[in-house]
Amino acid sequence: MQRNQEDDSLMRMVREASTEKDTIAFAEELAKLVKPGTVLALDGDLGAGKTRFAQAFAAAIGVQGIVNSPTYTIIKEYEGAKLPFYHMDIYRLSLEEADELGLDEYFYGEGVTLIEWASLIEPILPSERLHIHLETTGSESRKITCQPIGREYELWCRQLQVQAVKEEGPTA
Repeated sequence: MQRNQEDDSLMRMVREASTEKDTIAFAEELAKLVKPGTVLALDGDLGAGKTRFAQAFAAAIGVQGIVNSPTYTIIKEYEGAKLPFYHMDIYRLSLEEADELGLDEYFYGEGVTLIEWASLIEPILPSERLHIHLETTGSESRKITCQPIGREYELWCRQLQVQAVKEEGPTA
């Protein structure tokens, strides 16, 4: 895990995903850690794979059927085998519009909330969450940066980092 240059109290975990399969594997690992009230704030440029990440995550918590971007519907609710899944895309909303939607019911509910374009509503996000940023580094490769906000999410990132090292083998 790396320290954030701007705020030494925040930590970041960076993981390279060489292929789509690696990104899916990360989503699956993360899905094993979630519990009711989990909030995943997801950002990245257009085409960085936010919706694909959401699809892989949803499948990993047992959501059946097609999970697609809720760009025009804003929020889609799915039943997962493990937990309900609330998938949001707030790209087309202003902060004020998002605030009026009553998103707290999702954030503090019985399911897992994944918000695409989350940085657009940062002031109304829960004080504890996992912020994930996807960056395109090649046709299939991505740089996945996780910023845990809250002790529990920091522990998750440490666990995910350890799993990544085990998969890749010892570093020199």
